[in-house]
Amino acid sequence: MAAYGDRGAIGDYEYDHFVPLELGGASNDPRNLWPEPGASPNPKDAVEDELNQKVCDGQMTLGQAQRAIVTNWVSIARARKPKPKAPSAPDATCSATAQYSSRYDDYDVYVHSNQPDRTVTVTAPDGESGSWDTDSTGYADVYLDASRSAAGDEITVRVGAATCSTTL
Repeated sequence: MAAYGDRGAIGDYEYDHFVPLELGGASNDPRNLWPEPGASPNPKDAVEDELNQKVCDGQMTLGQAQRAIVTNWVSIARARKPKPKAPSAPDATCSATAQYSSRYDDYDVYVHSNQPDRTVTVTAPDGESGSWDTDSTGYADVYLDASRSAAGDEITVRVGAATCSTTL
C-alpha cells in the first residue's frame, strides 16, 4: 500500500492481481499484485469479465486486453455505467384528439402520454407538422397549421417512444 501511496485502512482494500488471472496475469509475481480499493466485487471485476469475454469472442487479442486493463481500466469502468433508458416502445403510450380553432385557423392537437418532458411531433398527410414538448405529466397541446378543409385527415403523433394517430 505504501508503494501506491495509499494510507487507508487495510480493510478498505482487496489484495488483487492487477492483470487478472483470466487475462493471463502472473499469479505470484509481486509486480502484478496491488491493493485494490473497495470490496469485492468491484468495478474492476466487471471490466475484467468484459475484456475476457471479448478475448473469448475474438473481438480483441489477449495482448490488447492486457494493455487495456493496465492502461485504462478506470475509464472502461466509467464507460460501462448504465445510462437511464427511456421506456421501450411497448411501454410507451399516447392518445390524441384534435379540434379546429376558427380563431387561429388551425387545429389544436391534444396529446396525452406516459412520456413526460419529451418532444411531440404531429404530422399531417400533406407533410405539414407542428411540435411542442409534453409537460411533466405527459400532456401537450400542439398547434397544427391546417385549414378547416383538412377535416377528416388522419394525422400521426410521435412523442418520445410512442406513436398514435387521430383524425382532424
